Amino acid sequence: MKSVLIIDDEPDMGFALKEAMSRFGFNPQFYRDPTHVLSTVNLSDFSLIITDVKMPKMNGLEFLAEIRKRGIYTPVIVITGYGSVEDAVKAMKLGAVDYIMKPFSMDTLKSLVFRLIPEESEIVAESKQMRRILEIAREIAKTDITVLLTGESGVGKEVIARYIHRHSPRANQPFVAINCAAITETLLEAELFGHEKGAFTGASERKPGKFELANKGTILLDEISEMAYRLQAKLLRVIQEKEVDRVGGTKPIPVDVRIIATTNRDLWEEVKKGNFREDLFYRINVFPIRIPPLRERTEDIIPLAEFFVKRLSNKMSKSFTITEEMKKYLLDRQWQGNVRELENFIYRTAVLSTDGQLRVPEDEVFYEEKKSLKAGRIKDAEKDLIIDALKKTGGNRTKAAKILGISVRTLRNKINEYGLKDL
Repeated sequence: MKSVLIIDDEPDMGFALKEAMSRFGFNPQFYRDPTHVLSTVNLSDFSLIITDVKMPKMNGLEFLAEIRKRGIYTPVIVITGYGSVEDAVKAMKLGAVDYIMKPFSMDTLKSLVFRLIPEESEIVAESKQMRRILEIAREIAKTDITVLLTGESGVGKEVIARYIHRHSPRANQPFVAINCAAITETLLEAELFGHEKGAFTGASERKPGKFELANKGTILLDEISEMAYRLQAKLLRVIQEKEVDRVGGTKPIPVDVRIIATTNRDLWEEVKKGNFREDLFYRINVFPIRIPPLRERTEDIIPLAEFFVKRLSNKMSKSFTITEEMKKYLLDRQWQGNVRELENFIYRTAVLSTDGQLRVPEDEVFYEEKKSLKAGRIKDAEKDLIIDALKKTGGNRTKAAKILGISVRTLRNKINEYGLKDL
């Protein structure tokens, strides 16, 4: 999910912008003090920055000038309620992509944001498995059916969830994602269902929850298996009654939301262990889709790698290509972290490249050599044990297999593998 940085000393405007960005499907972070941002925040983590002009410690134009001095060229939108032609010209000279006056409609902001941060392109899918999954996703997108996406970490469950939303009648409505594993139980309850002012310590104002923000759209409950058992009952009620109860609230609030959930666990096993409610399982597991790991769809590895290379080339304004040696290495590697690991590996390799050629890094080669050496030593030791057992039994394979603790069939295969037929 792409991140948006919001800087405004007025909390009402800041929170309004934050909620709007959430509804647009982004991950917003809101700060009131640009000097604090400059000293503590990694600005390269953001795809867009929205800043007010009039602020007490440092104004938005000064902030823009400072980040440009630091070599940060993230797109910046400048907003103000006290605009002038002079400020607008100065903002554009400093590199702002747009300058908008308060009050402005959120539709105007949405159009601008999506022009600057276009939605992700269609999914890279060359394998039969992924093509079939996309076919299914397009079909179920036409309905409001609840979807459970399962698969290992890093296979692209959220990408498929967004794909479903993008092809649904709700595509122009909010897509709101929340990671159930990344937030404590108390905060997750407030994030999901919202809270009233004074509902708990620190609740200084009323705040709508993710379900309200996703109204008319889609909510993604990422890693739902990690949700606390107590909250599962409250979630079940939301699904059944189509309404939420804010923490500290006195009346339910109706919501119309399409639910997509993900998990990297066997959810039925979690039910049997008593970690997940059975009734909620049946409500969530209406249409399950398993996303296969990358090692089961190797046809996607090179196209994905080339996609990441192209995106990185555009981002860094530098041409990158993958060597044939690297392609072979990418196909041979297991990718336990799946697509996410592949993407990180490509980026890391590109950073090390001095000529734009993506080669197997020396440390990776050394790592593979160590693995090969270790595997060779294991094979040598295994071969010696088999020879010793056969000698002790005068070549009797049944007795030798018993000594080794393996089946006769396995022993026969090993004898053929190591060329020990004459023993």
